Amino acid sequence: MTTPLPPLRADLSLIAEMIEPKSRLLDVGCGDGALLAWLDRHKDVDGRGMELSMGGVNACVSNGLSVIQGDADTDLKDYPSDAFDYVVLSQTLQATRNPHTVLEDMARIGRHAIVSFPNFGHWRVRFGLMFRGRMPVTETLSAQWYDTPNIHLCTIRDFVELCREVGVVIERGIALDGLARPLAHAATGRRANLFAENGIYLLRRG
Repeated sequence: MTTPLPPLRADLSLIAEMIEPKSRLLDVGCGDGALLAWLDRHKDVDGRGMELSMGGVNACVSNGLSVIQGDADTDLKDYPSDAFDYVVLSQTLQATRNPHTVLEDMARIGRHAIVSFPNFGHWRVRFGLMFRGRMPVTETLSAQWYDTPNIHLCTIRDFVELCREVGVVIERGIALDGLARPLAHAATGRRANLFAENGIYLLRRG
């Protein structure tokens, strides 16, 4: 009898919907491998993972997943071009030292890239800075400024501009509220930049 998998986090479910069955996939910063396990079970995806923490790698390997320890900033360059159909970077871009290079490498080694990140342009963040004069703490950005792994926070508009600079095309975008529910806004527009707490973007080379 097959052991049931725990339900995917809401944003990971939306990412999973973007991925075609039987694809080759690299999940960068895969954590405990929840997305990889779900895609293997439900979409017969040939998945590989890269995770910075050894604890995460051990958890993945103990569940039969193909995951290595690695750093997106330094190790993506070692992958050959067009090695995967999809490269996923979920809630990790803002924690990288060089997001520009990471996005370039993702677009090089995958036919598609999927990136999700917290939107620093959300209205609660803006109000927190305006009225309290301190770095905001929200459900999405829950760590204090001195404790956070996030070193390059960006807004949705910043990300759209980065895609233009790198030369990748946004094929699809989803703007999410604080409960990871899709908003009825164009995911690259001003309203999404103001009201979305997170964004998910399916990209391809231009």
